[in-house]
Amino acid sequence: MEMSSSAPQAKMPRIGLVANGKLLSAAANRMGPLLPTDPEIGLEAIRARYEEHGYVWLNGFVKRSDVVEFRGWVFSHLAAAGLIENGSDPAIGLSSKGNLKKALVDRILMSLVRSVAFEGFCAQPRLARFMDEFLSGISYLHKRKIMRFTQPGTVTVTPAHYDLVYLRGGTSRIVTAWIPLGDTPVEMGGLVYLEGSHAVGARMEAEFQAKSAALTPDERISAFNRNMTKGGWVSKDLPDMAERFDKRWLIADYEAGDVVLHSPYMIHASTTNQSADDRIRLSTDIRYQNVEDEIDARWANHWSLGDML
Repeated sequence: MEMSSSAPQAKMPRIGLVANGKLLSAAANRMGPLLPTDPEIGLEAIRARYEEHGYVWLNGFVKRSDVVEFRGWVFSHLAAAGLIENGSDPAIGLSSKGNLKKALVDRILMSLVRSVAFEGFCAQPRLARFMDEFLSGISYLHKRKIMRFTQPGTVTVTPAHYDLVYLRGGTSRIVTAWIPLGDTPVEMGGLVYLEGSHAVGARMEAEFQAKSAALTPDERISAFNRNMTKGGWVSKDLPDMAERFDKRWLIADYEAGDVVLHSPYMIHASTTNQSADDRIRLSTDIRYQNVEDEIDARWANHWSLGDML
């Protein structure tokens, strides 16, 4: 399948990638490149790649300057809580070395995810029109939209999981769009994907459904029921997962303007932000489905910290 000649070529990391204190193997059979796709190859080719690989990384899909501007807008508000270095350009996202006012950060972040500006960014016309076509109908954007930041030098990561664990109250025909809000080289801890794991996730979900017949409806849709691991994670040990399933973690140097779509069964995680430039990783993950399919009512509210989803 044709790749954009300008697409960034994924490289092996310049430093060791770490998640939950464990070093990921960079061996050729345990780590590899996420494959970028030129959005201009057409809908059917994009859909075929998504179905085959469980993801499609659309390089430069949205306007770079819009992403950089939005990144700056977010950090200009979070600056009031001491998140970025005083006097620095908010769009750079330079992490402050001072004391972070955690309660204020959380309050501002919850305001930002409820804002018209964030809604408009997530529902921008090109992405909305594309999702209508991709989902073969009118697309529905879930109200619960997540925006995350990760400072360098912290241990904050997302353990390995597949998204359907948190969306069982509706259709399984969900598509996640993960959007890096700014350039995110691999050392900054962007998403990594377990190669071919959409098939693994589908098997895991089938096994869960088979052994959960006795659960109440509310328990069955919960990621925190007694048949799931704590938090709904598949694992916090990424190197062990690669060995256990004999697969590679796929990594990428993402750029502002990229959009990654992935299957609800695709296993993914993040790694520690090891930015040598002290830049904060910022991203959003949002979910789409066909509006005619059943919608998980729990996702009809804005994202809140600690909402147990």
